[in-house]
Amino acid sequence: MDYLKTVIPSQLVADRGSNLVVINPGSANIRIGLAPQDAPLNIPHCIARYTNQRPKFNLRDQMLNSQVTTAQHMEREKAYDTIASLLKIPFLDEEVASNSFPRKIGRADGYNPQSGRSVAFQWANVYEQDAGSSLALGTSKSKGITGESVEKHEGTGAEEICSGNHKFRGHIFGEEALRISPTEPYCLSRPIRRGHFNISQHYPLQQVLEDMHAIWDWILIEKLHIPHSERNMYSAVLVLPETFDNREIKEMLSIALRDLRFSSAVVHQEGLAAVFGNGLSTACIVNMGAQVTSVVCIEDGVALPNTEKTLPFGGEDISRCLLWTQRHHQTWPQIRTDMLTKPIDLLMLNRLKESYCGIKEGELDAVAVVHSYEDGMPAGSHKTRLIALNVPPMGLFYPTLLIPDIYPPPPRSWFHDYENMLEDTLHMEYSRRPDMSDGLFPGISVGYPMWESYPIFSSKPKKEEKVGLAEAITSSILSTGRIDLQRKLFCSIQLIGGVALTAGVIPAVEERLFLRLILIVKHIILWYYPCLLQ
Repeated sequence: MDYLKTVIPSQLVADRGSNLVVINPGSANIRIGLAPQDAPLNIPHCIARYTNQRPKFNLRDQMLNSQVTTAQHMEREKAYDTIASLLKIPFLDEEVASNSFPRKIGRADGYNPQSGRSVAFQWANVYEQDAGSSLALGTSKSKGITGESVEKHEGTGAEEICSGNHKFRGHIFGEEALRISPTEPYCLSRPIRRGHFNISQHYPLQQVLEDMHAIWDWILIEKLHIPHSERNMYSAVLVLPETFDNREIKEMLSIALRDLRFSSAVVHQEGLAAVFGNGLSTACIVNMGAQVTSVVCIEDGVALPNTEKTLPFGGEDISRCLLWTQRHHQTWPQIRTDMLTKPIDLLMLNRLKESYCGIKEGELDAVAVVHSYEDGMPAGSHKTRLIALNVPPMGLFYPTLLIPDIYPPPPRSWFHDYENMLEDTLHMEYSRRPDMSDGLFPGISVGYPMWESYPIFSSKPKKEEKVGLAEAITSSILSTGRIDLQRKLFCSIQLIGGVALTAGVIPAVEERLFLRLILIVKHIILWYYPCLLQ
């Protein structure tokens, strides 16, 4: 995200120089780096902790997985056929030979070992490195050891964390955490899910905050090489998506100041960061992330709250749809691929999606290498032909194709409980260091009154829209209510986020917005001139 390095307030840069850390937390990844760097680090926002609990869950969210209903299956198949008609490809259950459309085949041969696409992920090494041992563990080398002593967590102790002569690592972070075998005694946690804190009956608030602090602290020490002893020499800029509410912002600000011990911290809205980073002041920002897509309009450097739209789907949903499409067409190898219980499969599918999926008319297929990851065994390679690769990204416009059966939005009952719990903190005193700014971290409520009066970050959960991307953008812009501003916004739409890199997504957005506008104009004409209906 190039805009992350260009949006820092000039006064902060002048005062702090290179000692400024930019933190952009997301549902699947966290982007973090020093302000002068050309690009931030992009690290999976997750942590795996050792556990000896029984029964063992590989993921905190494992019990939240919902089953796809028959009605959802029918809606998905209907959406597929609608997309197939637009793209001029065979329908879902139609034989290729009976297709009435002229075939346009775009082919991408991915079987090229030098391209890096066919390189398999390796299982993570879950044992601590022993300087005096040369044992071959049969797994990849450890990348995520912080050098700290193993913490007691979830009933674990020093005597419980050993296996034979090997000692399990207490916690593993980032991509390495996603590559842990399901047979190992670890539980993977994601502190943010679908744009909100991942709070549930299986994942209490306190544990969410502890995990977030541990992940951020590990990155600062291991990746940015900022030890605790030097932390007070640095300031933090939190670039936060619009999906967070006031209380979540307050907690992340507390982590930065109280737990990570930055000398100061400011909060910057992600939509504004994108606008300023591209040298603009007015634009419609479409943030296409891994689990959430959001839309917000900016006018003269100010976000317009009534234009905000949140769509509960993103890049990971496209990856799941890719797997469903291939399985339905029986092009997927006969292997056990499970994105829920084996996060390493999610890594593989994300890479296949980024390498081969795109939006274009006509049939789009590719020859690719698919890997199978059986428990504790080396990865197996399967060369196969993937078809209909232009269908999954079209789910952005037809969201019933992207059924959120994995990682649905956090339960709203628990979200409201979280709000109620934080009500007690309004008059609570927090200890703080003398060098903290009173404006950023007042003695009461950790800066909460400042955010309560801030119009952009709402104190209530934001409503999720059940519409496609084109409808959300059109609705957002038209809600401004001013023709002159609407004209500017339609001429200045910025797509940011990883999904925005999908081939063909920009012309697809332009085409569908154009069709939407034509439809709207038609309805307006018929409204004022009903005689045309006769």
